[in-house]
Amino acid sequence: MKNTMTLRSGAIIPQISLEEAEKKHYLTRNVLARMHLMASGDPIAFDQHEDGTITYFFDPARVVEAPPEMWYAATPVKTETMTLESGVEIPRMSTKRAAVCGYYTKERLGQMHYDVIEEPVAYTLRADKSPIYFYDKKTALRQPLMCVHCEKFVRYRRKLCEKCFAEDLAVRRAEGDRYRNGEFHMKRERTLFFDLELTGVYSHDEIISISITDGTGRVIMDTLVKPAHTKKWKRTEKIHGITPDMVADAPLLRDLTPRIKEIFANADVLVAYGVSTDYSHIKMIYDTEAEREALHRKTRCASAEFVRFQQEHYPDRVHASLGDAMECLGIAWDGVAHTSIADTIGCAKVWEALFPHYYED
Repeated sequence: MKNTMTLRSGAIIPQISLEEAEKKHYLTRNVLARMHLMASGDPIAFDQHEDGTITYFFDPARVVEAPPEMWYAATPVKTETMTLESGVEIPRMSTKRAAVCGYYTKERLGQMHYDVIEEPVAYTLRADKSPIYFYDKKTALRQPLMCVHCEKFVRYRRKLCEKCFAEDLAVRRAEGDRYRNGEFHMKRERTLFFDLELTGVYSHDEIISISITDGTGRVIMDTLVKPAHTKKWKRTEKIHGITPDMVADAPLLRDLTPRIKEIFANADVLVAYGVSTDYSHIKMIYDTEAEREALHRKTRCASAEFVRFQQEHYPDRVHASLGDAMECLGIAWDGVAHTSIADTIGCAKVWEALFPHYYED
């Protein structure tokens, strides 16, 4: 039966020969250092030599790139150690190397709001040869953080205690309500809402559906779009239900571009729920950066406005999809959720619920 060793973490690792380790492609510390790598976990095996020294072996699948300051650090032939009262030996290392390993002094950990609960794992020496001990941050106990405002009570939210958070929330809620209840004097017919359905979630994915309505509820455009390059989109098909067969006879985006540009040119504001994704795709119909910037200045994000409202009125809620916004505001779906036209109509309703005096009428 092979010998085993119990590590500080409690893990039990077997003793194997260097030949066995090489067959399994295990790495030693010296090999890791030459490759500018460091282990991200415990050793998985060891070998004890005749002189009593030990070589640890590490799994190549559990390594990370070493910090640059360790790449060219000389490796001593023999590490100086100190034996603690408990009998545990700890190595001597520089303060810089200790920090790279995540080891800090008790005073530094205190400044970082940690309490030391285990023995030191390394040390260095002062000029007078007195020791400075380092402790592993991973095994230190995190202290409760205090309110950044009153500094009297433990943090609750937003780095504030429960009392200070309630006071801050009341101020933010009042400011938000004043903003949302303001009169914007916007024209309904020049306030447009739009939504796109895509073949995927990346910038190279294509538009397969576009819907545009205005503040009166009039549907200005609602069409499927045939992608020029993509043939299948099974992942997003499960969400919006648009299949390749459904868009086989639909117009290409380039055929719709003149009409889309005309519609957007007559708008004062363009609103979408999560506008960054839709804008990143619709902007590609414009040729110049100046045209794209002009379009961007018109865009508004209903999602961002709802998130602010939710944080001010319902701080316990964390989800903020269009469906979550409609549920929170008591708005019913008009059509099938996750289709571009239903999402566009839902976005318009959410916007008007958040900004009851947005239009000039």
